[in-house]
Amino acid sequence: MTMRYWLPSKILAMFFALATIAFGADKPKPRARDLGIPFSGTPGKFNAITDVRGVEVGHTTLISDGGKVLPGVPTVRTGVTAVLPNGKHCDTPIFAGWSSLNGNGEMTGTTWIEEGGFLEGPVMITNTLSVGTVRDAVIKWGLRQIHGPGPKKFGEDWGGLPVVAETDDSDLNDIRGFHVKEKNVFRALDSAASGFVAEGNVGGGTGMICYDFKGGIGTASRTIQDPGPYTIGVLVQANQGERKHLMIAGVPVGREMPEKLTNKGGKGSIIIIVATDAPLLPHQLKRLARRAASGLARTGTISHDGSGEIFLSFSVANGGAYQAQGHAGVLMVTNDKMNPLFEATVEAVEEAIINALIAAETMTGINGRTVAAIPHHELREILKKYNRLQEGGVKH
Repeated sequence: MTMRYWLPSKILAMFFALATIAFGADKPKPRARDLGIPFSGTPGKFNAITDVRGVEVGHTTLISDGGKVLPGVPTVRTGVTAVLPNGKHCDTPIFAGWSSLNGNGEMTGTTWIEEGGFLEGPVMITNTLSVGTVRDAVIKWGLRQIHGPGPKKFGEDWGGLPVVAETDDSDLNDIRGFHVKEKNVFRALDSAASGFVAEGNVGGGTGMICYDFKGGIGTASRTIQDPGPYTIGVLVQANQGERKHLMIAGVPVGREMPEKLTNKGGKGSIIIIVATDAPLLPHQLKRLARRAASGLARTGTISHDGSGEIFLSFSVANGGAYQAQGHAGVLMVTNDKMNPLFEATVEAVEEAIINALIAAETMTGINGRTVAAIPHHELREILKKYNRLQEGGVKH
């Protein structure tokens, strides 16, 4: 659509330049465990998807004021998040699997994952109407790595079928303005790093709403010893659910908190990415992806008709399988040892969603609509009422 602005182009450019933020260096926000919310299982060092070796995450966040604040200027509350399974070594396809609980959403590239069993390149998450832009930008970025100067991140035989997933941020963002641009995708990819992962109102999660509270990006991890030692890492873009269904640590938090906002009616979605260093084959990774639904269910959603719950899992083990000639020797965890991996996935998904809620901040968006963050003090009081609050917080 054609946008007309009354402000000079230089001033508009300034607004967008100031609003496009890479959050890798941001100060950490409180997380669920900091508030004393109890979870099962043992997290990794960062309690993040980046605890899986080689995995890197980058965000580009787009925020500019509009509506009643600056008439004629679009209200932008969106962005893009990049998950690089092998960091800068994107030319190493790895085993992957995917699953859908309810399919009112999009994740490109899954047809080839289902057929061939491999994930080639990064995983991107953005808003619903920016999937095409992000997909095209990833292909251009990949070609730049092949033919441009500097270290090569893709091989000459890269297939160019990127994975791009989405959730709808139109309740807060001028989604029809198509504000995610190629340069924003490049920035998310180029800034991807290991270690701390920013959560809440960042990247693709900038304009998302979860259980009628402000939602967004969340992450968590689990370590297991038998089989293992292995790590499961999860990243979510949480935009799902109705407040009345919200459960935290087994407590009906949504029903305990009075409705203060117009109910979204469960039209949102969630994307869940599961990473592991356990040697799993594609059919096992599909089984792992399906278990994301159990972690999601622990937080209360019923998976509405209008919701897209789409899950992708990948393993960074067996990295040489794709390049093997004729025959590939691979390792795999036996099926009878999968249960600890299932359990770790369920636990990490649950915590990642709650981390997204805890990190998110109140946001006012398009048409002056304000979506409040979940109130931390009130949440703690509810958990205390049900004897589920761990005083002093929980070690990360």
